Amino acid sequence: MPARSPGSRRLVVALGCWVLSAGALLLLPVLSESDRGTQLPAVGSFGWWVGAALLTAQAGLLVRAWQAPRAVLVAVAAAAPLAALAGLDDATSLTSLAVMVATYVAATCRPVAALWPALVAAAVLVAAGGLISGAATDAPASELVGGSLLQALGSVGLALLVATIVNARRDVRQARERQVEALEREQVALVQAAIARERTAMARELHDIAAHHLSGIAVMTAAIATQIDADPAAAKIAVGQVRKESTEVLRDLRSLVGLLREDQAPGETRPEDLQGVAALVGDRVAAGQPVDLAVLHGPGDPAHGVGPLAQLAAYRMVQEALANAARHAPGATVHVLVDERAPDVVRVTVDNGPGGPGDTDPGSGFGLVGMRERAELTGSTLEAGPTDDGGWRVSLALPRDDPAEEDR
Repeated sequence: MPARSPGSRRLVVALGCWVLSAGALLLLPVLSESDRGTQLPAVGSFGWWVGAALLTAQAGLLVRAWQAPRAVLVAVAAAAPLAALAGLDDATSLTSLAVMVATYVAATCRPVAALWPALVAAAVLVAAGGLISGAATDAPASELVGGSLLQALGSVGLALLVATIVNARRDVRQARERQVEALEREQVALVQAAIARERTAMARELHDIAAHHLSGIAVMTAAIATQIDADPAAAKIAVGQVRKESTEVLRDLRSLVGLLREDQAPGETRPEDLQGVAALVGDRVAAGQPVDLAVLHGPGDPAHGVGPLAQLAAYRMVQEALANAARHAPGATVHVLVDERAPDVVRVTVDNGPGGPGDTDPGSGFGLVGMRERAELTGSTLEAGPTDDGGWRVSLALPRDDPAEEDR
């Protein structure tokens, strides 16, 4: 069933108010028979017709109550003293129904603080109608004034109280809706931030993979250029190494993409942990870079207490350091040290001396930034900087988990 438009709802409210008040006006003979103490006009008398006209005018004004609530409220309340002056007597109270509707509409459409003049004027007019209609009776003045004030309070105050309750519930509902919208916006922002972090991590992974392998390819192609005429056999071997390194690039990229897929089969990727450091060094040695590896073993499992994320950080640190050494210090001997002797920390150090003139491009800076972020993420300590002999050293301390805490 289609919802009614605001205009039709307003017309229904005005028509309903007129039906109730006019119906009560038609029942005046019945009311006069049941209560002999009331003064009511006879049906068809002048006062009765004036009352009917005023009630109809009130209903017509209510249609415009949503557009001009203050003016309509005062105009509707003005019908009370007019009806009393026309001789509607005790039936003057029938005009209070429209006043109550106009007060409710005004209080729900406008702030109550802006309605006080109109509310006071409406109450005064309703009280004046009660005083005028009761002036012809023999009731005491105190009773007459009290009844008029009570009628004004009931017509304006009761409707105002109901409107205030409705406004409060509406404000609470709107506040909850705004809170829900704010939570939804916050959730969207968190999702976007998470996506941005994932994109940054993926960009860093791609940078690590590309820098590691492509720098090796660059070193080998430089050697091929000098060997192709002087030593063709060695050049052929170097070409095979370039092919192998290129295959490694594709494999590592496939592994990175595989991390994002649910159907990645186990065992398809190279282990990127402390044990995989030896494979990194072997690849560099095969590419012609002078690299040596020293592992100082301690008692027990060498990787005990070092989580997979921390081991990945060490693996990536060695990978990036070897690539930077080949790029910026070609020909320099690189020493990789994995010290596992301490019971509370595993230290991985990559140290290279000064080499020949390398790439002067400072690069994007993702390498060192990525090392530091991985170290912070895993609670590790990264130290990087030049050595006394003009080389460069990168050292990463990986904390081991407390065995007692791990058992607990």
